[in-house]
Amino acid sequence: MHVMLVHVRVLPDQVDAFLEATRANHAGSVREPGNLRFDVLRDHADPTRFLVYEVFADEAAAAAHKTTPHYLAWRDRVASMMAEPRRGEPWDAVMVDTAPGTPD
Repeated sequence: MHVMLVHVRVLPDQVDAFLEATRANHAGSVREPGNLRFDVLRDHADPTRFLVYEVFADEAAAAAHKTTPHYLAWRDRVASMMAEPRRGEPWDAVMVDTAPGTPD
């Protein structure tokens, strides 16, 4: 599995626009072959901070994600909304539920 945590900080006056753009990217991403999870989280204490938790079957599926029309449109649309460059961190999956009711 390929796991990426993407840290995003949005300009305060752009949060609603960011959420709108991100909904479209999320909807496309969860339908991609090889996508296992695509969660968008918002910091409870700071509504301008987001974390995108992406899990793909492998690095090839993650790389393919970055060529999809919905990702490219999202990337371009939110670029000016960022308070700082977004930052991706690769992580290793150690204990992950692959499906409800399925053991690790």
